[in-house]
Amino acid sequence: MEPVVSHKQPIESSEPLKLAIIMRGLPGSGKSHWVDQFISGQEADVADRVWRSGLFSTDSQFYLDGVYCFDSKRLSEYHQRNLTGFIQALSVSVPIVICDNTNLARWEAMAYEAAAKALGYRVRYVLIGDPQDEAHQAVCAGRNSHGVPLEQIKRMARQFEAF
Repeated sequence: MEPVVSHKQPIESSEPLKLAIIMRGLPGSGKSHWVDQFISGQEADVADRVWRSGLFSTDSQFYLDGVYCFDSKRLSEYHQRNLTGFIQALSVSVPIVICDNTNLARWEAMAYEAAAKALGYRVRYVLIGDPQDEAHQAVCAGRNSHGVPLEQIKRMARQFEAF
């Protein structure tokens, strides 16, 4: 796995950015918080562009009038839409493009990584927490914003692949 990008080190807008960040971690681990901090730490023009057109989360598609309404029947469709948006952002050279999904198994992130590399982006994975740690799982179950129960968090943790 490549080094983690720190949100404390803004990326200079004078350097050719083309950075794809693929988040990894359980629901409630702090992925979206890390993303918010990272983007906020960038120069204003870069941050604005990423907020407007470079941040992709399948969960965001489950919101209807500001209310999260998970529908397992739409999960595959929404994952495809998320990937399509991610690729479109890469194709128009958004400086930083972020996939804010769980990406616990290698196959979940492969298409994002392949698209980014094919379009000349550097790829960085950012893993938040240790999905195998039972204390971390309990924290995630207590603080995730979508009500994912501990038993489901544990099932997801069993799918985790280190890469």
